[in-house]
Amino acid sequence: MCRAGGTPECPTVARSRLSTTGGEGMMVVVFSSGDTARAAGIMTSENRKAKSSRAIDPDAPVRGADYRVAPGAALDLGALPTRAALADVGGRKLQRRLQAQVAHFADLQAKLFAESRNALLIVFHGMDAAGKDSTIKHVTAGVNSQGFRVADFSKPSATELQHSWLHRHWLALPARGRIGIFNRSHYEEVVTVRVNPQLLAMRKLSPEDADDAFWAERLQDIVGFENHLARNGMAVVKFFLNVSKQEQRRRLVKRLDDPARNWKYDPSDLAARRRWEEYQQAFETAFRATSTNAAPWYVVPADHKPAMRVIVASIIVETLARIDPRFPRPDAKLLRDIDAARGALDVSPDAS
Repeated sequence: MCRAGGTPECPTVARSRLSTTGGEGMMVVVFSSGDTARAAGIMTSENRKAKSSRAIDPDAPVRGADYRVAPGAALDLGALPTRAALADVGGRKLQRRLQAQVAHFADLQAKLFAESRNALLIVFHGMDAAGKDSTIKHVTAGVNSQGFRVADFSKPSATELQHSWLHRHWLALPARGRIGIFNRSHYEEVVTVRVNPQLLAMRKLSPEDADDAFWAERLQDIVGFENHLARNGMAVVKFFLNVSKQEQRRRLVKRLDDPARNWKYDPSDLAARRRWEEYQQAFETAFRATSTNAAPWYVVPADHKPAMRVIVASIIVETLARIDPRFPRPDAKLLRDIDAARGALDVSPDAS
């Protein structure tokens, strides 16, 4: 399990707890190493490009701070790299690193489940064909399915449209001890709906009234929602898988050419691609307003899927390590019950 101090496959983090005293909780994130720019948030585009062009240590741990969006920071997604420098270490090493991180993830998830003190919500977003589905599949491989649930938010149903736009997301939140994964999420309301305001008519709202103040209120609602979760013992981590327009085209063409992938194609993919800049701007606005200490956004280069998966898995492990879940210690009554059970089974404490 990850503890303060770190190892090559387990990032160095400061030990902290998600306190739930009195039912309230807060995650205090303290980075134990790194310069001020890294600790503050995502690197500038100039530094990031320079970093991605240099040779890297294949055994160096992934640092979430290198991909994190600082609260209130403006960023240009088009200026950020879409291929991680980590891709240069080679496929076999990346596979070994992913397996190591998945093992850490599984260990921490088992402790989170047993302790049932805190919960974790993981949000995935990205342009079409960014790799959300495959990343979830590979990062959670080997993790006990009892302890997590994936929710995929497609078009809201007629019943869901009768409630607040956050209602269906509330219903899908993980319980204490569990991990929830949102494949797309409440952010659709401030990205897809913002780019396509005619969709507001489904909620009996006028698209003409959706001015900047309207969307600012939606973003404030999201911050309030996520702060409430954090105060009640739920860590929130959000990933944007940053794929280039060129790589997206290659993947979409593959869906068209491969009969086994035809089912993945949706005409709306091309409609969204034609409005690429509008979607990117909507995401940038959302990141600036909603990346907080309680619920940070991480922009992960997505053109090279194996490297992307290692980065995502490493950040999830970082987040769980800060929660620091532990197997509960037996109380006096349970110890007595264990001794009684040993007597009934006629075994000694050292029996194998």
